[in-house]
Amino acid sequence: MDGVSKIREEDLLPLVEEFYARIRADPELGPIFNDAIDDWPEHLGKLAAFWSSVMLTSGRYKGQPVPAHLKHKARITPALFERWLALWVQTTNDMMTSEAAAALQAKARRIAESLQLAMFFQLEGRGAATGTRAKQADAPERRVQAHD
Repeated sequence: MDGVSKIREEDLLPLVEEFYARIRADPELGPIFNDAIDDWPEHLGKLAAFWSSVMLTSGRYKGQPVPAHLKHKARITPALFERWLALWVQTTNDMMTSEAAAALQAKARRIAESLQLAMFFQLEGRGAATGTRAKQADAPERRVQAHD
């Protein structure tokens, strides 16, 4: 059976609350999150709505996660994403069925990857990118000439 079908709306807020209790207590992640969030109950409700939207397609979440994370780019590293994911795996394993945990973990990995691309990906210098495109554009022509 599909892991998403094992996720119940009423389980998301307790999951988010427990997960962020662990985040707030974490020596590396806690200071970043505690400095960034002024109203934890409101934020936890927003995060439960986020997970409801991405896992259950409820449409409850109306925010923009990328700009929210970009505000804290100076303090966030790829290693901290891995730490966040490790705590998510631990919490979902502790609180959800194995199928639901697996679905939540897979989605979290994709979300973390997307956020990291938005925050850290940089194209190489313009000349390098142009050179790459030029090589790719020439390749089909060379293949056609080789068949003559």
